[in-house]
Amino acid sequence: MIVTIDGPAGSGKSTAARGLAKRLGFDFLDTGAMYRVVALCCLERGIAATDEQAASEATRSIDMQVRDGCTFMNDHDVTAVIRSPEVTESASVVAGIAGVRDELVNWQRRAVGAKNIVTEGRDQGTVVFPEAKCKFFLTAAPEERARRRQQDLERTGVIVDFDEMLRLIHERDER
Repeated sequence: MIVTIDGPAGSGKSTAARGLAKRLGFDFLDTGAMYRVVALCCLERGIAATDEQAASEATRSIDMQVRDGCTFMNDHDVTAVIRSPEVTESASVVAGIAGVRDELVNWQRRAVGAKNIVTEGRDQGTVVFPEAKCKFFLTAAPEERARRRQQDLERTGVIVDFDEMLRLIHERDER
């Protein structure tokens, strides 16, 4: 069975999906981590997040694995580094590239196979898994989403101005 949780950045998708997966005894698929891996790869290779061809090619070259709550890129644990503000901002840009999205949608479908899974991210219930039996859409006010993101970053030692975070949330929503 596939359960999808969609919604904008900072709406609580990951928290809800992790909790639901644990409660149901299902696997959890963090699709946001996948886009962050692509963003990290682009940053490391000096590829602009807006370079559609290069970002798409980079996506196809990545050996990405998600296991035991950790995310790996080419056999390196990148779980922590993909949560940095720089990677986060770049991820929201590369996620808008059709070639990147197509590759990751295919990867997500292959990753699920016949598993019972809770998956979160934009377009999970409409594009990636339209046949899912159970679909949720979460939302929250932009101010609440900015506050949550700011607190997440502060827990990792990164201090971000609230107004700047709110501006970034609005930009991501526009994309």
